Amino acid sequence: MSDRPGAGLRLLTVRHVTTYDYAEPVKLGEHRMMFRPRESHDLRLVTSGLEIRPRPVELRWLHDVFDNSVAIATFGAPASELRFESIVTLEHLETPIPDYALAAAAQSHPFLYPDDEWPDLAGALMRRYPDSDVDRWARRFVAKPDANATMTLLHSMTHGIREQFVYERRTQKGVQSPGETLRRGCGSCRDFALLMMEAVRSLGLAARFVSGYIFVPELDTHATVGGGATHAWLQVYLPGAGWVDFDPTNSIVGNRNLIRVAVAWDPRQALPLWGSFIGPAAAFRGMTVEVSVTEDTGGPASAPLQSRERHAVDLDVELHRP
Repeated sequence: MSDRPGAGLRLLTVRHVTTYDYAEPVKLGEHRMMFRPRESHDLRLVTSGLEIRPRPVELRWLHDVFDNSVAIATFGAPASELRFESIVTLEHLETPIPDYALAAAAQSHPFLYPDDEWPDLAGALMRRYPDSDVDRWARRFVAKPDANATMTLLHSMTHGIREQFVYERRTQKGVQSPGETLRRGCGSCRDFALLMMEAVRSLGLAARFVSGYIFVPELDTHATVGGGATHAWLQVYLPGAGWVDFDPTNSIVGNRNLIRVAVAWDPRQALPLWGSFIGPAAAFRGMTVEVSVTEDTGGPASAPLQSRERHAVDLDVELHRP
């Protein structure tokens, strides 16, 4: 791990529990999980464990097209409860106020990506929810003073979403379209990430969706939202700096408190958990999700800082019923 000046190393443990409850035994179909954080120069897994009840007849792992780690479970006998518990401990290196060394050509907006990077960035540049209202909203930030500076523009948009929109914890699966988020003036972390992705794409910048977790220090519990659940934000590709994290829900630029699990061009490609069952639709009684992110503060006398909350379906999960 790096020892860059100003960088802080935290030892964090993430516990993620999802439980499905059925009124009667149902046949469980295949379930796919994205729980394992993405290791990098700023994140190193120390331990990881996954417990599933009932025990699957097969559990296999693969890397998807984005190199996300995906676990696939298949089951045998019918069951009336299905429970997933993932516990990972990781070292997380973060810089509180990052200073990104953008390539000279990318320091001012607009700019063009190098010819040899265009093919690899095509998916990140493609608009998936084209909307003229989103285009007009994005251009408001370009018109602000000093907006020709690329990082100033992105900082402004990140903070602008936090200031302009109201965060809501939504229990329905899926995401709002960026246009709907604009009209409603509120949304979840996934909605805000998608809005900013489409906005920066309209300005010619490459962006991708990130699903993961957020650590909420004890002192920030009222200022930071999204704890107690999976979290979502985006990354923008900037020559010289690479993929840079932006969390518009909490006005975070950089990886502070953010634990990446999966990346994708669209939120539908990065669901933390999805699966199926065979049985009456009414048999599904509900789902609960519990996520806690705790810090090892370095001594047995120190109580761990926690971000913990129990809630119903905030995690986006696809349930397919016959």
